[in-house]
Amino acid sequence: MIAKSVQRLPVENGISGWEAISRRSFPIRSLDGNVTADWLIVGAGFAGLSAARRLLELRPDDKIVILDAGELGKGTSGRNSGFMIDVPHTLSSSEYSSGGLDATRLEMEQNRFAIAFAKQAAEEYGMSRETFDPAGKINAAATARGLKLNQSFGESLTGASEKHSYLDAADMREITGTEFYRGGIYTPGAVLIQPADYIRSFAQGLSGRVDIFERSAVTSLKRENGTWIATSPRGKVVAPKVIMGVNGHIDDFGHYRGRLMHIFAYASMTAPFSDDGVGRKASGREKWALLPADAMGATVRKITSAGQSRIVIRTKYTYETTVAVTERRMAKMAKAHRASLDARFPALDGIPFDHSWAGRLCLSLNHVPAFGEIEEGLYSACCENGLGTVKSTLAGMMAAELATGTSSRHLEQYMDHPEPSRLPPEPIAWLGINSVIRLQELRAGREG
Repeated sequence: MIAKSVQRLPVENGISGWEAISRRSFPIRSLDGNVTADWLIVGAGFAGLSAARRLLELRPDDKIVILDAGELGKGTSGRNSGFMIDVPHTLSSSEYSSGGLDATRLEMEQNRFAIAFAKQAAEEYGMSRETFDPAGKINAAATARGLKLNQSFGESLTGASEKHSYLDAADMREITGTEFYRGGIYTPGAVLIQPADYIRSFAQGLSGRVDIFERSAVTSLKRENGTWIATSPRGKVVAPKVIMGVNGHIDDFGHYRGRLMHIFAYASMTAPFSDDGVGRKASGREKWALLPADAMGATVRKITSAGQSRIVIRTKYTYETTVAVTERRMAKMAKAHRASLDARFPALDGIPFDHSWAGRLCLSLNHVPAFGEIEEGLYSACCENGLGTVKSTLAGMMAAELATGTSSRHLEQYMDHPEPSRLPPEPIAWLGINSVIRLQELRAGREG
């Protein structure tokens, strides 16, 4: 069989602040030579690492190899805002996505199942509170429309018997140190992670039982004589079964083409500032985490370590058909982040950004994952639909169960979805999706 050449490899757009402040305690290993394994996992992010851990539970004596094109924590898995969310936005308003209460309750159950799996790993692998913190999160509103969306969210939480508490403007000012926010809703089930630290700690926890090779991109993948052969620049891995945990890059392997939307989300992290005196007065408590009441608003977190604080802000999105964005685009987004941060925290206008970056999300039009056995012995755990920390964790777990023939209620429920819908042809898709994004950002207004 002719090998399928991988069309594109991942690109790091800017340096993620999470990765920049993370410290790894183990060396990088790259594939050098040929290896035979029982399992090959492509991608060492949330899906790939979770698949490996679940395989160890199900097949503890099997040999597992993971190949990653980059370095742990530098790719997409280290570029998110660090929220593991249990209560989805589908509960608040049809403006996020459609779905009845039964579907939402199932999603919450699945999210919590994935979070419990991550929590068990965090405890076993000795992750610190700074890396894995079950502190909950706040849906923050800065406008009358945001307050209305939060009211709808709260009513739905009440209807679903979900714990939550309302915060008024004074509460938000005490928490964040700013008068920008008019209210919020706190939900206790979310976990806050330092994503780069989490990925590196998870990988280190697997070491000794799983071989993880970084800087070892899969450049071709073929099936021959009942087994899969993955070629990397300096070696090959041969395995009967392969799990793909590459998120949107699955279409670069020739699968789900024309069905996945690649959305870039942009973020910036400030330089450190002292969390006392002016810094404490300007930014409130030593740590907090805000999701926007409006889906297209700004996600904002304050983190503090050893008396030094930073603020991370993520806002602005674009749909792209490329894997890289231009320096001009990055500079434009960093400028927008500066304006957004200054509007919230005017007393911090002298604190520069240390890092600005972009991360590539994967969405489908009908909000379903790219999951299942896509060729004999080849399994996809991809397309997280914007909640990669939790959805990719779940997809990795479920792929391991599917590939080992393990039956479970969770797998049966997770498998109950259609395949991702087809997108319109280009450039219609590019024009249409970016137009929708721009309109939604304009409607979000001050929330962004």
